[in-house]
Amino acid sequence: MKIAVTYENGEVFQHFGHTEQFKIYDVEEGKVVSSKVTGSDGAGHEALADLLAERAIDVLICGGIGPGAVAALESCGIELCAGAFGSADEAVEAYLRGELKNTGANCDHHGEHHGEGHSCGHHGDGEHCGHHGHGMSGKNVGKTCRVHYKGTFNDGSQFDSSYDRGEPLEFVCGAGMMIKGFDAAVADMEVGEVKDVHLMPHEAYGESDPDAVFTVEIAQMAGAESVSVGQQVYLQNMYGQPFPAKVVAKDDTTVTFDANHEMAGKELNFKIELVEVK
Repeated sequence: MKIAVTYENGEVFQHFGHTEQFKIYDVEEGKVVSSKVTGSDGAGHEALADLLAERAIDVLICGGIGPGAVAALESCGIELCAGAFGSADEAVEAYLRGELKNTGANCDHHGEHHGEGHSCGHHGDGEHCGHHGHGMSGKNVGKTCRVHYKGTFNDGSQFDSSYDRGEPLEFVCGAGMMIKGFDAAVADMEVGEVKDVHLMPHEAYGESDPDAVFTVEIAQMAGAESVSVGQQVYLQNMYGQPFPAKVVAKDDTTVTFDANHEMAGKELNFKIELVEVK
């Protein structure tokens, strides 16, 4: 079985029709045996369904998706699991455990009035946290690199590790697939080299934006009455594109969302081992 995930910077990209990359997983006996990142070849919306069909994809995992694309996937016989967010690898594992639920073409919590820019440009203008086109130089820039890494916070707690997954991460250095500081660290590394880096927020997921925390009237947002604090939901920006937000507060009449990336404002530490440069 082959599973494709709309992909950006290790996470599930939130707008199917605008995805520039897929991460494709080969699954045997319920386990991922290999994976690779591939481009979408500039295709959009319904054309992506044909592209996935040509690559013999059985399942698509994505964030937001429109009804036209859903119909196109159905006609190609591709199973859809929309409404995923966070780590692409974890989304696939959740799917294989039967824990990932398909929201279909329409998310439960859209908030269509939500057009004042609360989305903070996330997934709207092709500049997710400024990760695209770092403009850096180095001998590995533009080359496909495979790395093992471990990511920790300043208190030493681990938030991610390719070592634990048993498979190196593959990406094109400098292409915007990784956060800026990670790309910069790998740009001049030698194969076999291990490097420890400390990244400030502007080198990682950016500073936390206070404007991305906003409160709305429950009566003005369909479905808002059913959300609970701590829940991750999807809203729409002014272009109708979905973006994830976390419910951080709720009372009888209002609900407060935080659309910042969960890593925004955090300093991150990485141990990076360059395994291969293609």
